[in-house]
Amino acid sequence: MSARVAAGAKLGLELEMPVAGRADGASVPVRDYFERLAGLRRERGQAAALVRIGEVAVGVSGPLGESGLDNGFNLLETAFAPVAGGAGGLDRLDAAVREELADVRTALAADAAFVLNASEHPDCTLDEEWYHRVRVPRPIYRELAGYRGWLHRAGIDAKAQNGPCTAVPVREAVRALNVSLALAPALMALYANSPLQAGRETGLKENRMTLWDRMFRHARFAGDHFLQQLPERPFRDLGDHFRWMYGAGTASRALSWHAGDDYKSAVSVYLEGDPALGRFLRAAAWAGRRGDTGERVMLAPRAEHFVYSQFAHFLDARWRYRLARMPALPDLLAAWDRPGGLEALFEACGCDGYIEARAFGAVFPDAQLLREAGADVGAGVILGASALQLGLLANLDEAEALVRQWGWLELRGLRAPAIRHALDDARVRALCGEVLAVAQAGLAPADRHWLRYPRYVVESGTTAADLQLRLWRSAPRATFYRERALQLPG
Repeated sequence: MSARVAAGAKLGLELEMPVAGRADGASVPVRDYFERLAGLRRERGQAAALVRIGEVAVGVSGPLGESGLDNGFNLLETAFAPVAGGAGGLDRLDAAVREELADVRTALAADAAFVLNASEHPDCTLDEEWYHRVRVPRPIYRELAGYRGWLHRAGIDAKAQNGPCTAVPVREAVRALNVSLALAPALMALYANSPLQAGRETGLKENRMTLWDRMFRHARFAGDHFLQQLPERPFRDLGDHFRWMYGAGTASRALSWHAGDDYKSAVSVYLEGDPALGRFLRAAAWAGRRGDTGERVMLAPRAEHFVYSQFAHFLDARWRYRLARMPALPDLLAAWDRPGGLEALFEACGCDGYIEARAFGAVFPDAQLLREAGADVGAGVILGASALQLGLLANLDEAEALVRQWGWLELRGLRAPAIRHALDDARVRALCGEVLAVAQAGLAPADRHWLRYPRYVVESGTTAADLQLRLWRSAPRATFYRERALQLPG
């Protein structure tokens, strides 16, 4: 095996969980869930602070991270605090996941609700009334749905992902991102779990992954749709990546008025004329309108605006980062113009970065999976995604060789067959087997058991979507939802 890069010094996870009611399996919004969750933790002597938007509780922060919501009160999302990687890293992350899921299950039980094993609720409306009833009241959604014209409600049926976050050195960031993007068809096929929508079969194994095209297809700015499509070639360096994301043909998102604001809750400024971010950053100041008051203001560009806008694209993986020291804007712009310049500058500024995976559908152990695949497979299903990502990024030379062997455009073309057919497509199944082999070689021997679920899928050709379809077609709905409820092995 070729030399490994220093990936995986820290391991994190953003895990989304659809909520369903025990009475009939319907998608339901949580009510007093966060207060109960905080109470469980305080009873154990753990710190637990409620996170609110106005008077509404939307999360609980504590030692494990933040237990919150994605876009709706019917879709939980836990952002786990990173754990140390290396020997035992995946075990440490699994222990946090197990503790979290046990608490989630207990807190939901009081509402007669449960976590559903699906990456999209199989029978939920997407209509406006439901959307406005269950949407989380984040200020950013006013911009996205109101100003930019995104069909944000297309994801309000609890479309859920398993999002491993694996630390990578900034010098390897683009290599790691390119590999994650090119091999994403295998990852979404292995974790396909959404063959149903609105109570009907879609003909797709991972319907969830059609979300971004649907959301941006008729957006106000064509660049928003462009930024969810894989480019026709790999990125050369970080400068190339950010020129793609912030360059001509794109329109800057609303920017923070105050330095240090979080992008989901910032006081935002809408720039007049909707320039690309790269153009704005090279101006002395730009006229705009505050989103909260409507006041006309002049916004001076800051290096923080470059970092703040890193979430602007919706590809199958992102490189996310923070800087210990913010560079001066002229230094950042000069580095951006030099090959490898951002890598050198960000390294000097104490960059802490990771690959955020977005291709894996949420798959949970349930009665059906435990019966069909066994308790060992079920016990490792969630961490299997983290193990796949870690193994690929720790074996980056061989992962890149695999991408070259298949070809960037060939892999780009496999995304649609992976979404539609998963492992029923022979090319996708072959790619899945080769990705699994590279990931296994990148893991320490003691960690390879975490690949039990993807190995089961490759060997059997059966995904969670196939199991879901089989049950949907054969069982009464009450049985379907009972069988697909989260069940923690052991």
